[in-house]
Amino acid sequence: MKRHRLVLFGALLTVVHLAAFTQKRGNAFRPYSTVGLGVGTSSYVGELAGYSTPIATVFKMMRWNVGGTYTRQVSPHFAARVGFTWARISGDDYTFNSGQPNIRFLRNLHFRNDIKEFSLVGMYFLKADGRSSEQRAKFNPYLFAGIAAFAHNPVARVPENLQEIYGNKWIALQPLGTEGQGQPGYANPYSLFGVAIPFGVGVRYKINDRMNIGAELGFRFTNTDFLDDVSGTYADPNVLSSVLAKAMANRSQEVIAARKLEGDRTDLVRQYLVSQQLFPNDSRLNPLTNPIEGQTAGDPRGSSGRNDTYLLGTITFSYVLRGRSNLSCPVIR
Repeated sequence: MKRHRLVLFGALLTVVHLAAFTQKRGNAFRPYSTVGLGVGTSSYVGELAGYSTPIATVFKMMRWNVGGTYTRQVSPHFAARVGFTWARISGDDYTFNSGQPNIRFLRNLHFRNDIKEFSLVGMYFLKADGRSSEQRAKFNPYLFAGIAAFAHNPVARVPENLQEIYGNKWIALQPLGTEGQGQPGYANPYSLFGVAIPFGVGVRYKINDRMNIGAELGFRFTNTDFLDDVSGTYADPNVLSSVLAKAMANRSQEVIAARKLEGDRTDLVRQYLVSQQLFPNDSRLNPLTNPIEGQTAGDPRGSSGRNDTYLLGTITFSYVLRGRSNLSCPVIR
């Protein structure tokens, strides 16, 4: 992470230097600004959707993002952009592994998280603009990288068997300390604020002198492994603060997958236990009655060591702000 920050800092210094250089040259290029709106998709990579299944990870539980930007084109090739993005990400062991009796299906965790992100990025356009906004390139691919700060708050739906008590609600997970956070002998609660390194590619198309349309694909490498509330091991249920905390921490014995309140898990769990744990192959026995081996205190709940990532695909519309004339008057000799 430190190395990425140094690279990023150097890139941003380069943008600032080029901006100053451009201003000094004056007649060579007239900087201009745009404001834009974007809408698109979001995906998540973490414990519930891994790098090993990229197609399913990106597309199976794709959600949405919306946002706005202000961009300053400081030279023919370089721009600086500030932006706000609201993106929803989601993951579900049942959905990603439905029909596959594996360890993730057994775990049966899910989450939803709305991320509010403020970003500052530098953009490098592969084609040079002309000396004014009206003379910008018609079709211009670009690369971008920067830094972002974000707020997040993972939630999950109450198990079916507790909905008479707590309601059919989505509950914030961080205050529950689902991996023992905040209890003696466990880590402190994780932060609901984080830092990310955004980078990616895009393209800008000039509709007319004042309007652009564009498309962008960006990755956000974050400094947290808790976008999904999953990272380490199962906590001792005796240290958890409430019945609800215990239920949200370990969902391996739930019969019905809670996120959509559909799908009886019993047969697939039985298949897994029969093949992996010598569970009797007897349909009269309920495999969800007792705690499941491998899904109890001290067993892996996540895979700490790799932080979570989110991906944004965005269609953008931008407008060139009207200012003083971008073209210099001819010099009278």
